[in-house]
Amino acid sequence: MTRNPQEQVPALTSIGIDIGKNVFHIVGFDSEGRIALRRKIKRLALVNEFKKLPRCIVGMEACLSAHFVSRTLRALGFEPRIMPAKYTKPFVKGQKNDYNDAEAIAEAALRPNLKLVQEKTQDQLDLQALHRVRSRLVSRRTATINQIRAFLIEQGITVRTGARALRNSLFAILQNREDEISPRMSDIIVGLYEDWLWLDERIESTTNEIDLISRSESNCQRLMSVPGVGPIISTAMVAAIGTGEAFDRGRDFGAWLGLVPRQYSTGGKPILGRISKRGSRYLRTLFVQAAHVILMRPHNWEKFSFGPWLEQASQRMHKNKLAAALANKLARIAWSVLRHGKAFDMNRIEVTAV
Repeated sequence: MTRNPQEQVPALTSIGIDIGKNVFHIVGFDSEGRIALRRKIKRLALVNEFKKLPRCIVGMEACLSAHFVSRTLRALGFEPRIMPAKYTKPFVKGQKNDYNDAEAIAEAALRPNLKLVQEKTQDQLDLQALHRVRSRLVSRRTATINQIRAFLIEQGITVRTGARALRNSLFAILQNREDEISPRMSDIIVGLYEDWLWLDERIESTTNEIDLISRSESNCQRLMSVPGVGPIISTAMVAAIGTGEAFDRGRDFGAWLGLVPRQYSTGGKPILGRISKRGSRYLRTLFVQAAHVILMRPHNWEKFSFGPWLEQASQRMHKNKLAAALANKLARIAWSVLRHGKAFDMNRIEVTAV
């Protein structure tokens, strides 16, 4: 039976969209909380179908194309809300299917205290894609280097750690051990080395593009005033959170990065464990690496406004725990710089009246 295109849809308070590759399932609630809309639509028919619906809240899970759908529906006059998928699971009733998922999303979208995902602009998505490509290329390069080492070890040859050491000694090894390494294995290793060079060129070109963006973006320039923050971290942070409006304070941003202790408290007794490692793993890794770089240069600590804290903390904390604490502090400082639009003054001095 075909649906009449002129069919009147009652007033809706919220709509939940279960986003699929080619098909969307939508469920809508009326003012009394009853299901008033239950429909399956093609992706290409999204705009035409929603033009016929009354304007209301539209919930969706954070997934591929969620930001594109959100921007499209906002242009039509709807109020889109993107939610983490784990926050909609408690609202699923019965067995899991697309309509039950859409109903759970519609119900979760009405909760006022639910944390939402900030809608990303096209520029943010482009910058995020650059970082993902670079991360994949770096991972592939590491795998290629490890495979070369593995093939050499199978021939009884070990090389000291470090990519530079392997690069400098590889062809000398192939030449000096040509009696032990077969011609076929030598060709395989040379082919892997050519892959390594190609990956180096791709990583360098992607990094240069990210560096150019960081120079032209004012928010990135302010972020790079924070110790340890360079073009990679600044652009990754802007791509992830924009201007930081999704967080009320720096502590919330640190918690989103997973740099705060995991809490399992009960009976009024606080129990804190290791860091939670929630949120963006990529951005968290970058901040921890920045913290390690700062810890390698203790002679520079006195230049920073948080130098006295770092000096005292280094005397009572293990180096890995100290790196996590410093990464959390850097992340909170970076959020403050981004949110308030002021560069970080690492040599801040309290002014006293004379």
